[in-house]
Amino acid sequence: MTTLDYLLTSCIGAAATARMTRLMHVPAEFRCSPGNGDATLSVTRAEIAYAMNVLLFRELLERVPEGMAYTEDAVASGRRVFFDHGAVRTVKIARNGQLPCGEAAIVRFLKPLGYHLNESYPLPRLKMMGRAYMHADLPEDIPQFFVSELEVERFSPGFQAAVGRVVASSADPLDASDIALLDELAARRGLPLNQAVALLRSLLRCFGRQHAVPALADYELLLEESQEMAWIATEGNAFNHVTDRVPDLHALAAEQQRLGRSIKPHIEEATRGTMRQTAYRAAQVERVFRTPEGCVVRRVPGSFYEFISRDRVRNDEGEMALDLGFDSGNATAIFKMTSIDGLKAAA
Repeated sequence: MTTLDYLLTSCIGAAATARMTRLMHVPAEFRCSPGNGDATLSVTRAEIAYAMNVLLFRELLERVPEGMAYTEDAVASGRRVFFDHGAVRTVKIARNGQLPCGEAAIVRFLKPLGYHLNESYPLPRLKMMGRAYMHADLPEDIPQFFVSELEVERFSPGFQAAVGRVVASSADPLDASDIALLDELAARRGLPLNQAVALLRSLLRCFGRQHAVPALADYELLLEESQEMAWIATEGNAFNHVTDRVPDLHALAAEQQRLGRSIKPHIEEATRGTMRQTAYRAAQVERVFRTPEGCVVRRVPGSFYEFISRDRVRNDEGEMALDLGFDSGNATAIFKMTSIDGLKAAA
């Protein structure tokens, strides 16, 4: 059993671990590191980061039926998914309950895990800022994080007040012991195995809705000005999407269309021409809302599954390397997959 296997098995059991490592591309560095259950064995930050991503990928598949169906096709055909990046949405507001403001709620643990800011991507049409975080140790193999912040101050006073009411009850999923482990990880770039497992379980709690059930009136108000904030009101910091890196996006999109899946009809291509993206429409989920008469249930957009292809380009050192950048125009279009009329709006 490798260290990665031990981390995953400690969280989801042996059968689920075997399925995920059979489904996903696992970096060579993680396929040979021994994980004999010794609590004092050192686990690298890269192993913890990759294990977290595998668990988040698995969790999203449980919420996105088309993503699950696609990965079942992959397993049946012997293909492996190459997890390119995941996305998280945050709210830039000073009074965020117990949570740090905006992306700080996520970045506070990404950095100890070995991530650093690669590039920022303004999303002016959405009144958001996107930032891509890349892993320092294995940039091409460990999934990036695309973390976006909704810039609340750019919206109307009524909208800002509604956001404040929604997020005021936010709880912090990390406690003092978790922060201490993150500090140790940042200093040592690794943790003993038992501490790594404990931290991993805590980090998974960060990817969810941390605030209370929103009021339906607030949700409808938010929906008028920002479908992205309306999504955050119901889903919080849940993984917005995961992305499979594929060699031929056009061929994949055509295949998914033939299968009748809700693949975006238009492929988004970066201005520089070396990166392309498309996605399924967001899964529809049932969420509870508060009203003066009691709680009601509504169907709203949840998370989705994305696809990307990247070309190799010559870097500053004259070497060929994978283009790991993103594109503001692409991101804006892909965000529409979680709008109420996502597929039509994104076409």
